[in-house]
This record gives sequence, structure tokens and C-alpha cells, in this order.
Amino acid sequence: MKVLLLADVKSLGKKDDIVNVSDGYARNMLFPKKLAVAATPKNMKDVELKKKNEARIEAEKLKEAQAFADDLSKKSVTVGIKIGTGGRAFGSVSTKEIAEAAKEQLGVELDRKKMNLEAPLRELGESTVQVRVHPKVTANLKVIVKEI
Repeated sequence: MKVLLLADVKSLGKKDDIVNVSDGYARNMLFPKKLAVAATPKNMKDVELKKKNEARIEAEKLKEAQAFADDLSKKSVTVGIKIGTGGRAFGSVSTKEIAEAAKEQLGVELDRKKMNLEAPLRELGESTVQVRVHPKVTANLKVIVKEI
């Protein structure tokens, strides 16, 4: 019997896969637990329409993320750091401080875990931080470090 999986089933297949199983396994195990439905033309068409809709939504999200990344790349954030005698910095600027500054100055929520900062910023000046706004889109945010 051909069935359409509604969820991932170990050793059988992933969600929305069509697999061939025995009648008893389908009736006694998969159908009662709502892990699968019979692979009828109606069910197949429903899954196809659902996949098309999900692809369309994903394309819209990607387009929005690209627009947001372009907008973010044109902006900059200013962060202050204490400087002691001899030009040495006390501490450093981390992604947490950059995210807070972006929220205050730009009004944009950025996840600090999605920022790519090789090392904390310890020097005055300008640097670029990469921010992942989507799995396929990365924006470059300009960070200006000034003395407090």
C-alpha cells in the first residue's frame, strides 16, 4: 500500500514522502498514530499545493531579507569604549553591545548570535561586522568605535 507520510518516521522516510508499506503496518500503526494517510490523488494534490505555497512564502522571506540587508549595509552604529592612558582600551566591544546600540540608534532588532565578529573590537575606529539576516543572506553593518 502506498502512503503519504505526515511526519518523519524513523527507518521509513521524511515528511511528505510517498512510501510503499504493508497494509497491516499502514492500518495498525501509521494511520491510528496519524503518521500517514493513503496516497490518494486528492492527498497528493494537497501536498503539492502545500509545497508550492511554502516555496512562495520562502521566496517572499528571502526577498524581504535581501531588502533588509541592503538597507542595513547603508547604515552604521556608534559604540563607545573607555580609553586609558597610552591609548589602551579598557575592555572591548562585543556583539551584545552592538545589538543594543543597533536597537537604540536604528530601531532594529538584531540577534547577537547571528553576528560574525572574529574578535572583540578593542581599537578605536571603524570596522565591519557581518550579520546573518537569513540563512542565504548576510549583511555588512558598519560599527564605529569612539572614546567615551
